[in-house]
Amino acid sequence: MKKIFLLLSAYILLHATGCHTSHEQNEEVIRFIATSPLKKDTVITRNYVCQIHAIQHIEMRALEKGYLEKIFVDEGEFVKKGQLMFKIMPLIYNAELQKAQAEKDFAEIEYQNTKQLSEKNVVSANELALAKAKLDKAKAELSLAQTHLQFTEIKAPFDGIMDHFQVRLGSLVDDGDLLTTLSDNSEMWVYFNVPEAEYLNYKMHSTEENLNKVSLLLANNTMFDQPGEVKTIEADFNNETGNIAFRATFPNPNKLLRHGETGNIRMSIPVKNAIIIPQKATFEVLEKKYVYVIDKNNCVHAKEITIADEIPDLYFIKGGLNENDKILLEGIRKVKDNDKITFTYEKPENVIPKLSVYVE
Repeated sequence: MKKIFLLLSAYILLHATGCHTSHEQNEEVIRFIATSPLKKDTVITRNYVCQIHAIQHIEMRALEKGYLEKIFVDEGEFVKKGQLMFKIMPLIYNAELQKAQAEKDFAEIEYQNTKQLSEKNVVSANELALAKAKLDKAKAELSLAQTHLQFTEIKAPFDGIMDHFQVRLGSLVDDGDLLTTLSDNSEMWVYFNVPEAEYLNYKMHSTEENLNKVSLLLANNTMFDQPGEVKTIEADFNNETGNIAFRATFPNPNKLLRHGETGNIRMSIPVKNAIIIPQKATFEVLEKKYVYVIDKNNCVHAKEITIADEIPDLYFIKGGLNENDKILLEGIRKVKDNDKITFTYEKPENVIPKLSVYVE
């Protein structure tokens, strides 16, 4: 009697802990769909908030003090290199130039007279050298006066677009006062920050075909029609954010982009040997992600997974699965742990393209 009791207890324990069907025998058997993780080299398209800067953006400042006599351009106007933009009243500088010219002429006459006398041994060589020094000084002062006069005319240092005026006609400006800003928008520099892990993936796994290529999503959710290229990566990481700054260059032939705009950079980050599963194959318990793994007896077991990354409809798995596991794809809410199921297996190569996002 004791032996029969022990056998019965073992039978009950075995069936209590083992795989069991989730359906009564008189119910119609549900056939589930299963698949496996897909392991492949792929790329993830990342969005980064960016700031758009003109390739050259400078402040135009007064170089001399005086009244603003003329303005030759308008706000928002495209100007050419060397084009006259502002003129400060030059009366004082004209007078200084005339004075310097007169002093130079006087010193030159004095030098020529001294030279003639020196040739006749009437004056010493030292007196000739002194006259020559006076002439050189007068020439230098004349050159300085000419420079001051030239500074009353402010010209464009490069082709660019004017910003708004900081002064008005007739304003008294001082040396160094801001007049306006000028932007060269022929090309644009776009700055964005990349986390350390993504920077390492980018540098370690990029190829010549996809290296440095980026695109720009504008503030109105339209794609900029010119491709960009990452030309510069800063030397140091920001210790507070863990990011490093990238700079991409975009051609701007139609002058659509302006200095100070914002947008989103889209950059492809290569990933080697990525383990990819559909998001719909997962469920969440207490903020942790799980899948149902199917064992060799067709029983399902909940298994926790670690998400490395995600894009719409897909998860990139960091841990918990490998490419040989079978996972329940559809019907995860109709089973519970240790249920024995009947399923149809679909290859992951056939499952992924059916999703709304397809990984190349």
